[in-house]
Amino acid sequence: MRFRLSAVIVFVVALFRVQAAPISIAEFPFQFREGLLWVEVSVPQSDKPLHFLLDTGAGASLINLSTAKRLGMNLGRKIVVRGVDTTLPGYWQKLLSVKAGVVELPSNYVAVDLGRLSSSCEQTVDGLIGADFFCDHVVQIDFDAQKVRLLKPEKARKSDESVPLQLRPCGMRVSISVDGQKRQWVRLDTGCATALQWVTSEVPDQCTHQIALGLAQISVPQTETTVGIGNHEFENVPTGLHEKAIFSGEAGLLGNGLLSRFSSITIDTKFNCLILEQRCPAK
Repeated sequence: MRFRLSAVIVFVVALFRVQAAPISIAEFPFQFREGLLWVEVSVPQSDKPLHFLLDTGAGASLINLSTAKRLGMNLGRKIVVRGVDTTLPGYWQKLLSVKAGVVELPSNYVAVDLGRLSSSCEQTVDGLIGADFFCDHVVQIDFDAQKVRLLKPEKARKSDESVPLQLRPCGMRVSISVDGQKRQWVRLDTGCATALQWVTSEVPDQCTHQIALGLAQISVPQTETTVGIGNHEFENVPTGLHEKAIFSGEAGLLGNGLLSRFSSITIDTKFNCLILEQRCPAK
């Protein structure tokens, strides 16, 4: 009788988990390599797929300037794009038809020279899927299955897995603690291949509307820290140290080196939360 009762309890728990699971509207695959999230996209101007990166740290979606020229696109209004330790000229490209599988991606892009970024990767980076994509969807990044899923909007469950998310004109940010210090806001940056880039000085809480590009190859002093996010704590986290803020109002970049320690993360900008799903412990 005890065994039967346990079996019923397990069945009920499993059924509850299935019923509570979020509803997926659509999905597309990505490849997690070089610490980055690579997505194949299609455009009418090319018979071959283009290679984009999923980059929450980019304030807008971008297309590589050389790719735009190769596809015969006319350059639009010139603007300034801010990157890590650099500024670059950019050109608005409007009403592009870009898809990842069946999923429509943003139609407005900024053409900017991503040659420096491409040179540090195994292949050319044709563009970035930026924070504007996340403003219109509830997006789950499943690191285990290497899938990006669009979920049906619903109020996030209140649990240890949900942490506050702030969507600002200058980017998305979450609060973390480093080595037991008070919590600080850092940029949620899937375009950062490392675990954490941390600003050790005091950072004023301010914001700028200038488009930012969070992904870059930088050489900075390294250490290991203990990082707390929500009720989760990670020890021996490889951490780059910065004396000055990388972007205004942020104490650093939280990247894939740490985010990929979760089975999946769900970015919900409607209810302002980041849902962190832990991996099931090995049996």
